[in-house]
Amino acid sequence: MPSHNEEALLATSVDEVCRGLRAGHEPFEVLVVENGSTDRTLAIAHELEAANKEVRVLSRRDADYGAALRLGLLEAHGEAVVNFDVDYYDLGFLATAVGTVGPAPAPAIVVGSKRAPGADDRRSWPRRVVTWGFTTLLRLLFGIGVSDTHGMKAMARTRVEELARRCRFDADLFDTELVIRAERAGMAVTEIPVTVTERRPSRTPILRRVPRSLWGLVRLRVALSREPAPE
Repeated sequence: MPSHNEEALLATSVDEVCRGLRAGHEPFEVLVVENGSTDRTLAIAHELEAANKEVRVLSRRDADYGAALRLGLLEAHGEAVVNFDVDYYDLGFLATAVGTVGPAPAPAIVVGSKRAPGADDRRSWPRRVVTWGFTTLLRLLFGIGVSDTHGMKAMARTRVEELARRCRFDADLFDTELVIRAERAGMAVTEIPVTVTERRPSRTPILRRVPRSLWGLVRLRVALSREPAPE
């Protein structure tokens, strides 16, 4: 769970996830990856770590969502890794997706899609439009087979670790690049429709995020075109 300035939600979210996972009677860990917070997020994370044997805290000096995702994935111990946001998580998705990923020919990644048939995206209409536009560009530029790349994902850790190390982009593009690299490597990537409800407003204004994402996709397309085709 990447966490940047999440003092208002962190304790509630981690407690709810831990309670839900304990009910499943399977071993688990929750990695809170604090990154660049200027509030009490790190202190609260350490309090949660002290109170819950399953919680482990990692910290980065700089605020970078993608870098936090990458660090959590590479530091995780489990066979399956699921990324949640502090304001966006779904234990039903976790239960289904963890049972789906695994060794080939099983999927290496299962995406919780906000756009797949059966999904219920309750976010504001500007955010839904941006997601549609972003996914449309991904299909045009990269030919991806899933309808979404952001948000919740379950991953077979040992299959995607090396891909995560090869990813060149952090911030908003790390998880998108990881999905693209998995498909380029011939790994199965599938999706499950999810319900999306905003627990708080988006932290990044759309007018700032759209040009940043567009420029990032262009740079990613150029970077991948210069790499040799996967064997």
